[in-house]
Amino acid sequence: MTNTPDPARNSQTLLLSHEETDELLDQVNRQLANGTFSYQDQEIIKQMVECLGDTRGLVRLGFAEALGVVGKPAVDTLIDALLHHSNEVVRRAAGKTLTLIEDPVAIPHLIHALLNDEDTVVQASAIGALARIGIASVTPLLEVLASPNSSESNKGHAAWGLAFIGAPAKDKLYTAYNCDSPAVRAAVVGAIAKIAQEDRHDTQSLNLLVNALKDTVADVRSEAAAVLGNLKYQPAIPTLLDLLHHPEAETRQSAALSLMKIGDRQSIPALQTALDQESNPQTSKAINLAVSLLQKQVDSPPDNDWIE
Repeated sequence: MTNTPDPARNSQTLLLSHEETDELLDQVNRQLANGTFSYQDQEIIKQMVECLGDTRGLVRLGFAEALGVVGKPAVDTLIDALLHHSNEVVRRAAGKTLTLIEDPVAIPHLIHALLNDEDTVVQASAIGALARIGIASVTPLLEVLASPNSSESNKGHAAWGLAFIGAPAKDKLYTAYNCDSPAVRAAVVGAIAKIAQEDRHDTQSLNLLVNALKDTVADVRSEAAAVLGNLKYQPAIPTLLDLLHHPEAETRQSAALSLMKIGDRQSIPALQTALDQESNPQTSKAINLAVSLLQKQVDSPPDNDWIE
C-alpha cells in the first residue's frame, strides 16, 4: 500500500504568489517573536504547511523553522501533509519539519511514510524524524527490521535510525538481540558498536559484540567482526582466531579482515596457517592481505586505544 495523495484537498488551499508567501513568512516570524502568534489558528498553520512546497529552498526552510517553533499545534497538519499531499516537495518538508518538533504522536505515521511512500527523500525524512524522536521510536523500528514485508531499503533505514538513537536505547537493544530475526540482531550489533565507540568502558556492549561473533547466522557474525575490527578491540582476538577455521568461508574472511584492522601482529602465524589451509579463492585473498599488512607493521609501534 502506498500513500494516496488527495489533489482535491490540496486545491482547497489558496496558492500564494512569491510576494504573498514572503509577506506571510515575515508576518508569522514577527508574531512568533513578539508572542502574538495564534497557535490555535489551524487555517494559518495549514497555509504555512502549504508554503513548504514553495519553489525556493530558503523560503521552505523559513516555514519549516517557523513551524518547528509553533510545535505541537502544527503536528496534525504536518502528519496529514506527510501522508496525503500530492506534492512530494511538501511531503518531504513535512517529514523534515516533524524532525524539528520531535513529537512521539507522529511515530506511527512516520513509520507508514517510511514503508509506503514511493519517494526516497520522503522515506529519508521520515527516518530522520523517527531517529530524532529517540527511544520511543526503537520498538517500531525493530518491528520494521523483523517484518518479512520490509524491503532491504526499509531495513537499512531502520538500522540507521537505531544506530543514531544509540545509548539511550541500549537496554532495549540488549533485549532485542535475543530476537529470532537475523536482521534485527545485525542491526543491534551496528547500533551497539556506536555505543561502544562512544564509551570504551561499556563492557556490556563490548561483550555483546564478542558474543555476536558466535551467532548462528553468517551476516550477524560478519557484522560483529567488522565492528570489532573498526573498534580495534583486542579482547576479541581469541574468538576471531577461532573463526579462521569456521566452516563458512564468509566468516573466515570476516575474521581475517577484523584481525587485520585490530593490528595484532601476534596473529600472523595463525593467519599464515589459515592461509595455507584455505581453499576459497576470495577468502585466501583476504587472509593474504591481512598477513601482508600486519607484516608491514612489524617494525611500527602499536596503535591501539585498548592498550592501557
